Amino acid sequence: MYRHIKKYELRYTDADAFDNLKLSALLGILQESACLSADELGFGYDDIKGDNVGFILANWYVQLDRPAKIGEVLEVHTWPLKPKHLIFLRDFELYVNDEKIGVVSARWCMVDLNNFSFMPIEKYFADGFFDGYNTERAVEFNSWKIPSANLAECGGARNTRLLKYSDYDHYFHVNNTKYADFLMDVFSVEELRGKFVRKVQITYVKQCKENEVLELFRQNSDGSYIVEGKVNGETRIQMRAEFGDL
Repeated sequence: MYRHIKKYELRYTDADAFDNLKLSALLGILQESACLSADELGFGYDDIKGDNVGFILANWYVQLDRPAKIGEVLEVHTWPLKPKHLIFLRDFELYVNDEKIGVVSARWCMVDLNNFSFMPIEKYFADGFFDGYNTERAVEFNSWKIPSANLAECGGARNTRLLKYSDYDHYFHVNNTKYADFLMDVFSVEELRGKFVRKVQITYVKQCKENEVLELFRQNSDGSYIVEGKVNGETRIQMRAEFGDL
């Protein structure tokens, strides 16, 4: 069955303070592989932008056995599954040499770029376009809902971000990978020493724009952390992270 496979040499600038691949850099690599795969399959950025439609991410789920490190070569396998109405599901497997170090699943939505309203798949793609797609799952994960943070238990915002030009992508909103840095910044260097992100889940609730102030709240939750981002009290991003020991 179809897989897009690409190797990435991990750069010094991809690493965190402990020489592990940053979560934001990993998401950037995954997004790159997803876009290259869509190009191969005929619904990439250049294929559809003329119709003023595009894809945005709704959710990430990342599960790692260990982090990738500076100097390693990360091999990313990815494939889309047959979409359902509004949801395009795409899975990934991550390898270093022959060692499988992680699995990922992501949900994407097609949008009308005039107003960013969701577009049903059948409105754009011909019937049968996705027949024969890979049905194999990298990980059987379907628990996409993240509970809301209990702000009374958070003790106030852990971090506040004024959103600016460098946070943007070509859809003129904060790029999905940026939120991974926002997530990690609610933890101190010492809290992360000897740890790695074992599992992370991100739900993009609503776009964030230039000059908005994103407040990030962190709540401990049964061995994991819920991190919620709000603008003027409105939830824009929900994240859940679990750490492992190195």
